[in-house]
Amino acid sequence: MPKDPVCGMYVEESEEALKVTVRGTTYYFCSEACMNTFLQPEVELRNLKILVVLSLALGTPAFLLSYLPLLEAYLNNLLLMLLATPVQFIAGGRFYKGFYHAVRARSANMDTLIAIGTSAAYFYSVVATIQPFLPLKLNFPEVTYFDASTLIIAFILMGKYLEHLVKGKASDSIRKLMDLQPRMAHLLTEEGEVDVPVERVQVGDVLVVKPGEKIPTDGVIIDGYSSVDEKMVTGESIPVEKSVGDQVIGATVNKTGSFKFRATKVGSDTTLSQIIKLVEDAQVARAPIERLADVVSSYFVPVVIIVSIMTFLGWYVVLNKPFALAFASLIAVLVIACPCALGLATPAAIIVGTGKAAEHGILIKGGEYLENAYKLNAVVFDKTGTLTKGRPEVVDVVAGHLSAKEVLSLCASVEIRSEHPLGEAIVRKAEEEGVEIKDVSDFEALPGLGIKAKVNGKSVIIGNKKLIEQLSVNMEAQEQEILGLERDGKTVIILLVDGVIGGILGISDTLKEEAKDAVKELKEMGLQVIMLTGDNKRTAEAIAKRLGIDEVIAEVLPKEKTEVIQRLRKQGKVVAMVGDGINDAPALAEADIGIAIGSGTDVAIETGGIILIKDNLMDVAHAIKLSRKTMSKIRQNLFWAFAYNASLIPVAALGYLNPILAGLAMGLSSVTVVTNSLTLRRYRFD
Repeated sequence: MPKDPVCGMYVEESEEALKVTVRGTTYYFCSEACMNTFLQPEVELRNLKILVVLSLALGTPAFLLSYLPLLEAYLNNLLLMLLATPVQFIAGGRFYKGFYHAVRARSANMDTLIAIGTSAAYFYSVVATIQPFLPLKLNFPEVTYFDASTLIIAFILMGKYLEHLVKGKASDSIRKLMDLQPRMAHLLTEEGEVDVPVERVQVGDVLVVKPGEKIPTDGVIIDGYSSVDEKMVTGESIPVEKSVGDQVIGATVNKTGSFKFRATKVGSDTTLSQIIKLVEDAQVARAPIERLADVVSSYFVPVVIIVSIMTFLGWYVVLNKPFALAFASLIAVLVIACPCALGLATPAAIIVGTGKAAEHGILIKGGEYLENAYKLNAVVFDKTGTLTKGRPEVVDVVAGHLSAKEVLSLCASVEIRSEHPLGEAIVRKAEEEGVEIKDVSDFEALPGLGIKAKVNGKSVIIGNKKLIEQLSVNMEAQEQEILGLERDGKTVIILLVDGVIGGILGISDTLKEEAKDAVKELKEMGLQVIMLTGDNKRTAEAIAKRLGIDEVIAEVLPKEKTEVIQRLRKQGKVVAMVGDGINDAPALAEADIGIAIGSGTDVAIETGGIILIKDNLMDVAHAIKLSRKTMSKIRQNLFWAFAYNASLIPVAALGYLNPILAGLAMGLSSVTVVTNSLTLRRYRFD
């Protein structure tokens, strides 16, 4: 059942339900008030301010008249009623609406308690005021509670106003992202260049970008040359050179030259829109720990109503105390017990935490991943493209019974049809050396092992040591050469021609500069760091040693990576898998947290619970640290919310808490929870 993102109440998912779809996500609401608050937060803030001013302007004189009566009792009460009535039904009208929708949903929420508490005070006071004019003598005490009903509403609305102000600051991250979006684009038409709103740009349109302007959408350059500031996506302050055929990202800044580009992604499909959508989804997503608050809240309101009635009966009937004391205690219990702080405890921290992360290019998809990060004890890294730069180079060509050029020619001829990074490295080397690329037939990829094909009628197999061993080919003559390459941390590729080793390639992939520091940081956080790779064990161990990684799981086929993650989880580990989100997507999905790194424009990766837009391994540690800090704030908020209710309800029931002070305390409790969450904005990405 969906939950109202504004008030937190559960809503029936039906055709008649109030709902709105924003950037592909559908939100359900319990009332028009909540929907308007969601769609127009600025209007809601202004309306709240007006209601706070109204309720304080009328509530303050009501309070003074209650304690410093200037007129006879019945005239004083009539004046108080005139002051309290607009507050009760205009300023307090939102609580009656919330109460009505809660009753319709067969639920109860904070509006239930406020509506019952203030209504009890107001309507009792009305009867006490007009009783001299009634034919039936009720013998109600002349004391009234108009001051309590008005100031309770005033203080609760003030708390809501402050809460909205603070939540507005918490949502600054989304506004900052939205502000990055350009408004206009230079569209190239048959008539020439026309300025149009970005919303009118369609896929395939040709656009012109001039120096200093923001690029309006994602696309591919078709004419011109420039440098582009992509700091928004990559975090790098140095502009990137762009020419024909290069991709450009919407909302990044063109620095020097002018160019034309063809739009490939527009509207909600652009990189920036996808980032905004992920952040918005994360901020309304619910952490598993929130179920605890939901369970407590579902029983809380009915229990509080029973406690308030028992409080009244205890004072008035059992202890035979004055009606005024008993009634004031009843109202105080109802007001002080409002569980609004409890409802804000989780979403407030999630909004701030995920927003702060998004500003740094870390997209956390929701509360589930925050909670898992808190429990995390193992981080598994894929090697190629994650710990390494993902652009391997052929650095050694060892001839066998073929010359070095023949080895490179045969390997490149077969690998030219491959999309594997190692295959691309071999083809690049062949192009640099200018060797001949031959025709190939009977091409067959062997995932995790290599490739086999026919070249000029010869059987050609290119693969790793594991494949050659499976084929029972004798490698004794090449053993020392292979061993030397592996000790240097190079990936060994063996060429087999008609069953005989024709040559060996040594391929090296440069480690990322920050990889060693990132591993060290994670280990200092108490996490076990594991490297997972399809490479030969000796090669993998050589690389792991340079990085300071103690545990290596090598010679793993792509389909086996998921099994490795499953095995680690069965051992009781809470596992994060860090990869590029492409060839290791199943493993990312299997882990407790899948961290897709360096995804750049492909921010909508389904398998990553945390997406790191920048290609920087230090962000793995930052993502985990910030997730843990956010989870700590959620736990702190829940503790204080529970402690607040648990400690002050008895105080109110024992008659030590004035209803007006109860309203003030209840409003401030919400502000306290949100303010505590706001401290997450001070997190530093050092």
